Amino acid sequence: MRSYAAVDLGASSGRVMVGRVGPDSLELSEAHRFPNRPVRLAEGLRWDVLALYGGVLDGLRAAGRVDSVGIDSWAVDYGLLDADGALLGNPVHYRDARTEGIAEKVWASVPAEELYAATGLQYAPFNTLYQLVAARSTAQFAQARRLLLVPDLISYWLTGEQGTELTNASTTQLIDPRTRTWSYDVAGRLGIDLGLFAPLRQPGDPAGVLRPQVLEETGPAGPVPVTAVGSHDTASAVAAVPATGERFAYICTGTWSLAGLELTAPVLTEESRAANFTNELGLDGTVRYLRNIMGLWLLQECQRAWEEPDLAALLREAGGVPALRSVVDAGDEAFLAPGRMPERIAEACRASGQPVPLTRAEVTRCILDSLALAHRRAVEDAQRLADHPVDVVYVVGGGTRNALLCQLTADACGLPVVAGATEAAALGNVLVQARAHGLAGDLTAMRGLLARTQPLTRYTPRGEAARWREAEARLAAR
Repeated sequence: MRSYAAVDLGASSGRVMVGRVGPDSLELSEAHRFPNRPVRLAEGLRWDVLALYGGVLDGLRAAGRVDSVGIDSWAVDYGLLDADGALLGNPVHYRDARTEGIAEKVWASVPAEELYAATGLQYAPFNTLYQLVAARSTAQFAQARRLLLVPDLISYWLTGEQGTELTNASTTQLIDPRTRTWSYDVAGRLGIDLGLFAPLRQPGDPAGVLRPQVLEETGPAGPVPVTAVGSHDTASAVAAVPATGERFAYICTGTWSLAGLELTAPVLTEESRAANFTNELGLDGTVRYLRNIMGLWLLQECQRAWEEPDLAALLREAGGVPALRSVVDAGDEAFLAPGRMPERIAEACRASGQPVPLTRAEVTRCILDSLALAHRRAVEDAQRLADHPVDVVYVVGGGTRNALLCQLTADACGLPVVAGATEAAALGNVLVQARAHGLAGDLTAMRGLLARTQPLTRYTPRGEAARWREAEARLAAR
């Protein structure tokens, strides 16, 4: 068996996990977990990326001797470097307001239909493309000589080598999903210099070795290689879906819910664009055809407003609240910004003429019912738009711990749900490293190993399709 360190940076916390992989074994343990707390400055919302890097170093120290290190994180955000390779300020948070109104400026040069046909990415105000257009008039951007997406920035600090990993690059809205390389036409029409980006890397490519100073600070003797993985955490998570066939949908749950299909080619139709589906790149030539849903962010923000109540007790109480009493659109941009989430959910219910959830349990049930309903719409729409029927839905990520959400998702979709691979991004990260070093096979073999070694829970739909159709119609009519 060999050991691999998976640096997995989420929007609310970071972790360094250690995976031990053998011919028929896969074990994952936590070396270190640390918070990821954005900071609001006078100029806007920023990531505390130096604190994140410090957490990574602490985690590598706790991990001990490993055979490789891989890094994944959330998508779209980046750091700018000057000509000497120094960071030009803390990276801007994707929830920052600087991209308000930017999409209309972009579409004046590249209409939304043409942009989707060229890049396959759903509209989201925080896509890297919109961030770059918003930033290009700033003094900081004028000094920039290199742009590194967040996991590539951490990798650069660890190794001194620069690269742009492909699965994460595909979230910038500057990649052509058919050619799996840069869309020079889009970039040129928007005045974006693709020379800012380091050369593209594929998952499994070598990304350097830990610098001597890093080895000295973290403890292990060198050399320790860093391996490019699916550095968008969703790419790593989808690689860790323990599927045994091709007729499956997946939902990667956490701060966001990413619900969709794994395909061999992008879906670039106008109908797909209107349905707000995205075509991001995955491992081994695959396409992650999915829709972004607001996810457990809604509940996380309520917990913060309620001063972090006991989640298990909250879910038990929510389980006793009547189902589908009130629902909101869990994909609505109105819920993107932080703050006042319980009040905003109540306001949305009031505006649509539904009963207003008053207690914490009622608000929680509204959120979970709404997420399950959004999962249903995404799975049904994806099958129709891609002409790709499915028999089962796999739920991976942090939401697998939420049995109520998993059961509601099975009920809403009318399909069995298999929940497992709670630390899916870290597991996918580890397996790509192991494969690069000869200890894992192709994607099918990797998933077979996951299915044999990870605890899975199956949820059977309870035959309530009519109630979910009624809730969906109620939401559509608002």
